[in-house]
Amino acid sequence: MQEEFELFRAETKGIKPIKQDTIIAPRQKSGQKKSYLRDIREKEDTLFYFSDEYEPLLNENDGIIKYLREGEDSHLLKQLRRGDFSPELFLDLHGLTREQAKMELAALLLACESERVDCASIMTGYGSFTLKKQIPRWLVQHPKVRALHQAPREWGGDAAILILVEV
Repeated sequence: MQEEFELFRAETKGIKPIKQDTIIAPRQKSGQKKSYLRDIREKEDTLFYFSDEYEPLLNENDGIIKYLREGEDSHLLKQLRRGDFSPELFLDLHGLTREQAKMELAALLLACESERVDCASIMTGYGSFTLKKQIPRWLVQHPKVRALHQAPREWGGDAAILILVEV
């Protein structure tokens, strides 16, 4: 062991020690930034589905809005109407502009997917009926929306829409 120290000292003789007088700032975690950018990208991707010009064929009997994605069981609409599905997420769009409502709707659909929630309630309110008419038109364009129906009285009645989302 002593021989090794002597050998080391002989090899390092005449070497000047390095002066360390700079501080290196710790690196920021890039995962946070990537997560934030991914969330923005996902929201933009979801917004891609919402065209204002698209006019879907919605079933509107007696002012009741309903939609069933092709290939889904027709019994889903009856279950939504009766209130068999309890919404786990609620979105209130009162007082929002169309663009704000579109962003919130995209965020709701992303939340449903990430939280694995299959039923949500969207409060459109009465107001000028602008959002009440537009929200279903946007929703039917999204591939994750299985069905929608005007909410039963206990979940908002005429002023709300229940949606079923594929999780």
